[in-house]
Amino acid sequence: MTLDLRVFTEPQQGASYDDLLAVAKATEDLGYSAFFRSDHYLTMGGDGLPGPTDAWTTLAGLARDTSTVRLGTLVTSATFRHPGVLAIQVAQVDQMSGGRVEIGLGAGWFAREHEAYGIPFPAKRFGLLEEQLEILTGLWGTPVGGSYSFDGEHYTLTDSPALPKPAQAKIPVIVGGGGPKRTPALAARFGDEYNQAFPELDTVAPRIGVINEALAEAGRTPDSIVQSVALVLAVGKDEAEFARRAAAIGREPAELREHGVAGTVSEAVDLLGSLRDRGVRRVYLQVLDLHDLDHLDLVAREVATQL
Repeated sequence: MTLDLRVFTEPQQGASYDDLLAVAKATEDLGYSAFFRSDHYLTMGGDGLPGPTDAWTTLAGLARDTSTVRLGTLVTSATFRHPGVLAIQVAQVDQMSGGRVEIGLGAGWFAREHEAYGIPFPAKRFGLLEEQLEILTGLWGTPVGGSYSFDGEHYTLTDSPALPKPAQAKIPVIVGGGGPKRTPALAARFGDEYNQAFPELDTVAPRIGVINEALAEAGRTPDSIVQSVALVLAVGKDEAEFARRAAAIGREPAELREHGVAGTVSEAVDLLGSLRDRGVRRVYLQVLDLHDLDHLDLVAREVATQL
């Protein structure tokens, strides 16, 4: 089984739209299946210049500036947008892209960015996430000419026309998180994909087992959901190039080898192959140096071709 490789960026660390467009075009040209970005408004180290970019504004631009690569978020925070507004935004970007959009949705965790931009950050957010997933899928799934209503603890929608509709019959929904019970149940109820973000490698297979148990309880089969992981990327054609790339993102080579797709080409192939053997079907390669397009080229030519 071929392992699906995607490019995942962190623009809050400092990137313009043009920076992201260059990476997205390289992603498309080199044969990766998707360009994804985080949805954050504040840097997590460094000055963050030139400043953050909004995830769905970015994806709207890329929908018109690319043609084949899939586009999405890991992950949009439920605290950032009302679900009714988000449903319209995502459906519109899907139309603009000709049906290439996917959405990862999470509860949000970075309190400081909420403080910095005046965004409410309630202490309990899982209920927001659960209701948003129900509302998004409910709005998109309502037949044209019908209406959608929802009366929950956090949101109320009354006789919505549930428009616009996405270009796709169903926008893929990605659910992540490490909770023992509620998150797997949420993935089994709403998820087309379950993502493990930066896991310890020896926990990947057990977590897939937990998700498969939740799927069985919901009457779904294991192959009805895509199992994915997101890992930092730092690969060189030799040790010197790998060390240079590690230094460029401020990480130690040994630490990267322990936690990411890192090292030489052969090491990267072995690591990705082992993930595939554990049941992973898709890997999001976290690219932290957005100006090093040769990095993406190396992985596409030398690593992906061996998988």
